[in-house]
Order: sequence, then structure tokens, then C-alpha cells
Amino acid sequence: MANTDSLVTPTTRRLEGKVALITGGSSGIGECTARIFVQHGAKVVIADIQDDLGHTVVEALGNSNSLYVHCDVTNEEHIQHAIDKTISTYKKLDIMFNNAGVPGPNKPRILDNLKSDFEDVLAVNVTGVFLGMKHAARVMVPARSGCIITTSSLCSNLGGAASHAYTASKHAVLGLTRNLAVELGQFGIRVNCVSPYGVATPLAKNAVGVERNEDFEYIMNSVANLKGATLRTDDVANAALFLASDEAKYISGQNLFIDGAFGIVNSAFKIFEYPADQS
Repeated sequence: MANTDSLVTPTTRRLEGKVALITGGSSGIGECTARIFVQHGAKVVIADIQDDLGHTVVEALGNSNSLYVHCDVTNEEHIQHAIDKTISTYKKLDIMFNNAGVPGPNKPRILDNLKSDFEDVLAVNVTGVFLGMKHAARVMVPARSGCIITTSSLCSNLGGAASHAYTASKHAVLGLTRNLAVELGQFGIRVNCVSPYGVATPLAKNAVGVERNEDFEYIMNSVANLKGATLRTDDVANAALFLASDEAKYISGQNLFIDGAFGIVNSAFKIFEYPADQS
């Protein structure tokens, strides 16, 4: 679990008094974001199906700052309950972070993909996000304020980097984000997504077939565009923090890439290469 104590001082608490719900908040990007949000003064609701991990996160964050709700994002009743529990406990919802997602089987050839696997990925990554957006809007529209953020991916703007189901789902998330930003802008509600490059989370490591963060990061760094830095969960969490904060008060409908420019690189061109001894 990331230690975020050194990231913030009392004078820089950017979410003071705000309430956030984070799906998939028991591990990976969601857990790190929950910790950073609490460090910045927010109350956080962790919504996940990983009950033991979720309760562990809440214990670490403190019961006065957080609570855990069992939530399968593909089940509308679960999403509705998570939102309602947030309102009944904290009286409002300022930030909805639709972070839950699955990579699905790593089968690059479409002929090897099963219809059921494709549907399972879209159920979590698209339908789950739609439901989170819908029920966040249900309470944010009357309040005429709020911020909805979704974890998308580099694959929202790039082909060939992941499975067909995952790539399709992240393109869909971007479409939902843009559509909802247009609809909800009249109520003062901002809607954005964050799109990271490969980051070492339990699901990502399992999809690649490695156990250690270091091994996953070695693979990602070997083909990354930006050298000398390694993408980690706190980088994504800090991007979500910015979008959730008042510093981003006029940013909506955007897809914030956290990819070290990987997504704009055409690997067929090598025109910017330097000699090996170039300092």
C-alpha cells in the first residue's frame, strides 16, 4: 500500500470537505486514489467486490474518513445502494470515480475470443461505468454540482495494445464521458476520464503473467517512450486528484493521458534516435 503522508501538508488539502465514491477502491489505482483523497481532506466510500481488502483499506484510512460498501458494478441495485449509502452517511456526493475495470483474457486474435469473454469485459468496463454515471447524476443534478471521473486507458485512443474487448470498452468509456459532459454541463457537473499507460496493479500483473511490480515495470519501461521515470498508481491518483479539485473547475469532457507520450508515437519512425553515446 502506498504511503502518501509526505505528499500533502495541511495547507494543501485540495478536497477539504468533499465526499468521493470510488469503485474498485480496494486495490490498485482505486486504493491509492482513496488514500490520496483522504490525505487531501475528502471522505471516501470504497465500493468493491473484494470485501476483505476493502475493509483493510477502510481500517487504514480510518472509519471516520471512509466506509466500505460491497458493490458489483454490473448490478444496478448495488450501484444504487452504494450511492444511497454515501448520501445517507455523508449527506452528499461531490466526486464519483468510476475506477472498477477488468482486462479480460489476453487473446490478441479475434478468432480465439469467446463471445462470453467479450461480454464480461464490456459488462464491467462499459455497463458498470454507465451505471455509476447514471446514479451519480441522480444525486448530482439536484445539487447542481459534482465531478465524475472514469479510469479509461491509453487504449481509448490506440489500437493494438490490448485485447479487442478491452480496447473496445475503453473507447466506449471515452464516448460516454464526452456525451455526459455535454448533458451535465448545464448543471455545473464536470465529467472527465484518466487514461494511463501500463501500471503495476494486481489485475494488470495477472494479465501480463508476472507477480512482482518490478517485473511488470521492467516490461513497460522497455517499450515506453518517456525514459527515466516509471508510471505508478500514485501518478494516476494524482491526476484524478487534480480533476476532482477546484483547480480543474473549467475542465470537462477531457481524456487526460498519463502515458509519457506513448500514445502519439508511431514506432515505425525512428527519425529522432540519437547515437548511443549521446549525452
